[in-house]
Amino acid sequence: MGVDGCTKCIKYLLFFFNFIFWLTGGVILGVALWLRHERKTSNLLDLNYEGEAAPHTFYYCVYVLIVVGAVMMFVGFLGCYGAIQESQCLLGTFFACLVLLFACEVAAGIWGFMNKDSVAKEFITFYDSVYEKGMEQVVLEDKKRAATTVLKAIHETLDCCGKDNTLINLFTQLGTDICPDKATTFSPSKNCHERIRSLFTDKVHLVGFAALVVAVIMIFEMIFSMVLCCSIRNSPVY
Repeated sequence: MGVDGCTKCIKYLLFFFNFIFWLTGGVILGVALWLRHERKTSNLLDLNYEGEAAPHTFYYCVYVLIVVGAVMMFVGFLGCYGAIQESQCLLGTFFACLVLLFACEVAAGIWGFMNKDSVAKEFITFYDSVYEKGMEQVVLEDKKRAATTVLKAIHETLDCCGKDNTLINLFTQLGTDICPDKATTFSPSKNCHERIRSLFTDKVHLVGFAALVVAVIMIFEMIFSMVLCCSIRNSPVY
């Protein structure tokens, strides 16, 4: 015999939430792999100019998400099995893993909130340095050609042109072939600073939403696992 009454209901609720947790881990793992190999992001972050690579802070965050997704799938399986088997040992291990994961998620959330604009700022700084080299007339031909190649890749990927919409930059761009479409030169919505911010901000919102969903599920799981574990310990059957 196992637990009965309300505790049995909690047992199956815990199994259900753990199954959702396991599925969520799979989704996070899949989303992280998509973010790592998504064409626009990969094209931008794999660029290199004179040995200086584009900032990879975004990739570091994605690698963390890959690890988190894999760990969540393992912990979710542990919780499902522990709930069905009514094992105090497995449920206690599961609870400890949840507390550790929750603490890491809170710490990562605080760090992410404080540095949410850093990825876009770092890439904008990289873009501006390449842009200045590409627009200078006194730069050596080889260096200018390399800068132009990088700028074209960024402009074609983001469908933008130029770092801002000042008249000096607009007229400077008219004398070059760095813009994929001359119509983008005078379009206020197509300067690259805005496109870069938009690209990485959308990704951050996606990650933040996923983290919020996971946090809510984890809170319910910690409550249910403790209640079930205590009920098993106090059950006369055990």
